[in-house]
Amino acid sequence: MINFKTLTIIIFFSFFNYSVLSDESDKVTTTSSDFETSNYEDEIYDPLEPLNRVIFRFNNVADKIILEPVAKGYRNLPSPVQSGISNFLSNLRMPLVIVNQLLQGQGGNAVESTGRFLVNTTVGVFGLGDVADKIGLEEKDEDYGQTLAIWGVGDGFYIVLPIFGPSNLRDTAGLLLTATTDPVNAYAVSEGEGWVVPVRTTINAVDRRSKIIDEVNALRSNSIDYYAAVRSSYYQNRKAAILNIDDSELTPLPLISVEFE
Repeated sequence: MINFKTLTIIIFFSFFNYSVLSDESDKVTTTSSDFETSNYEDEIYDPLEPLNRVIFRFNNVADKIILEPVAKGYRNLPSPVQSGISNFLSNLRMPLVIVNQLLQGQGGNAVESTGRFLVNTTVGVFGLGDVADKIGLEEKDEDYGQTLAIWGVGDGFYIVLPIFGPSNLRDTAGLLLTATTDPVNAYAVSEGEGWVVPVRTTINAVDRRSKIIDEVNALRSNSIDYYAAVRSSYYQNRKAAILNIDDSELTPLPLISVEFE
């Protein structure tokens, strides 16, 4: 359930982002032509850069000494175990994906995702197996940040969140919506099992980080300015997600994704 205080915060973020920052948010548009150039830095509005860099350094240290080593250990698990965990976490996310597909007017995708969720929850044994993919029900990811973008809410300024990494005003509002409307987390809390939320988030972070160890290390090593490289990568990935463009060639982001899961 979303309480009044949470709704007030969300409305504030959305209104502040859309109106007060409208001139600045126009600097980061969401058209396919963005992918014809790599000159993202000229488009990004980062008025909090000094503070963001401090938080970024903290996150980078935390990643190096905690998350990356744990992710490397996780990669030593048998492949079927890793796949099962990843599939299970993905299946838990599907109800919110379906909600966002409906909010974006993607009725067909919502039906397909519902079928995917039902098949994997039953035949796939609570999502441990991705049976749906084998029968042509492919995973299509959507979140509240993407939904707000489709509704016309601008990016707002760039923010680096402690631990959770790169974001912006719109996606931060999306994070709040995700955190307060996720049915799995809400059920766990209502049953007095609040520990499920941080454990789920942590396992999800480790699982995702384990898949991009080499790519992130390459980005660190080859970047003149690692902060700017991650910032640019964040906007490229988010634009690709909003436009439903294949982002397999884009540089993945370190740390936790822009979702509470």
